This record gives sequence, C-alpha cells and structure tokens, in this order.
Amino acid sequence: MIKHLWTSIRMLVLLGILTVVVYAAVVTGISQLLFPYQANGSLVHYHGRVIGSKLIGQSFTSPKFFDGRPSAAGYNAAASTASNYGPTNPALIKEVQANMAYILKTNPGVKPSQVPVDLVESSDSGLDPDISVAAAYFQAPRVARLNGLPLSSVRHLVATHTVGRFLGMYGNSYVNVLEINLALLHLIHHRS
Repeated sequence: MIKHLWTSIRMLVLLGILTVVVYAAVVTGISQLLFPYQANGSLVHYHGRVIGSKLIGQSFTSPKFFDGRPSAAGYNAAASTASNYGPTNPALIKEVQANMAYILKTNPGVKPSQVPVDLVESSDSGLDPDISVAAAYFQAPRVARLNGLPLSSVRHLVATHTVGRFLGMYGNSYVNVLEINLALLHLIHHRS
C-alpha cells in the first residue's frame, strides 16, 4: 500500500512539473519568439511611454478625440463586465439617455436618430476597443472642427483606419479608437 502511495505522489509531482512549469515555459517561449507584440499585451507606445493596449478600450476625456464605446466597467480592465441590464430595465434606459445627452452635447446639430447605437450602449465586456465605421464617421465633423482640421482629412483618417471584415465575410468593419486617436495626434502635430 505504501509503495503505491509513494508511486502516486511521485507521479503527481512529475505531472505537476510537466503541466505547470514545463508546458507554461514552452508556450510562453514560443509566443515570445513568434508573436512578441501580442504575447506582451499588444501595448501601444507614444513618445516612449506605454499609453494603452490595442485590445482594451479606454476613456478619452476631450471631445477633440474620437470617443469609444461607453463602458459599464468604467474602462477598468480588472472589473471587465457588462451592465447586464435588460431592455426594459430603467437603469439601462437612464444609462442610454445619459450617453445620448453627452453625444448630443458634444455633437451639436445632430438628431438622436442619427447617433450610431454603439456610441450610447456599453459593450458586453465594458472594454471594447473598437467602434463601428458609422460611429467614426459620425464623430468626424466634431473632431475636425475642434482640432481645426479639414473634414476631408479626418474622414480620410477614418477610411485609412477602417479594418475590414475577417476574410471579407465574417464580422463587421470597425475602427480601433486608440489607433485612430494616435493617428489624429500625428496629423495635428504634422500640420502645425
């Protein structure tokens, strides 16, 4: 009996080392070797400083920038969550109304029916880094006006930062908010 128990303990330790240490080291090594950008969180640098991840949405507080989707998690990656409000929940209606009021305030002259839905409803994760192409074009006049840029330049920025459907048929086209805002900064600095 003790012989079998000792054999079981040795096998448990051996399998633990193989599955926890060796496997993790091999997978980490391969990912660092073949995909270092992705393996390190798809971090985005600006002037030598990490300013975010391409994969995690964040808040842009100035109306001079493109807004991302609202976040039920307050853009906190540690608290990634949806609001889980049902369509008849008064809290959801209040949240959407507050988001709509912000959009109408920062984009004067537009009607609620013109606002793309992804600008007023939070994403399921609360950290969606992308917006629809319609949402990006919707914001282009405001971004152009507040930055003193020609609308055609900002619309061109949206067009060049639009990511098409996967394999041309899956999903929807989108614009990564952090990347387009960095391109906007680049455009502003090179114009002045």
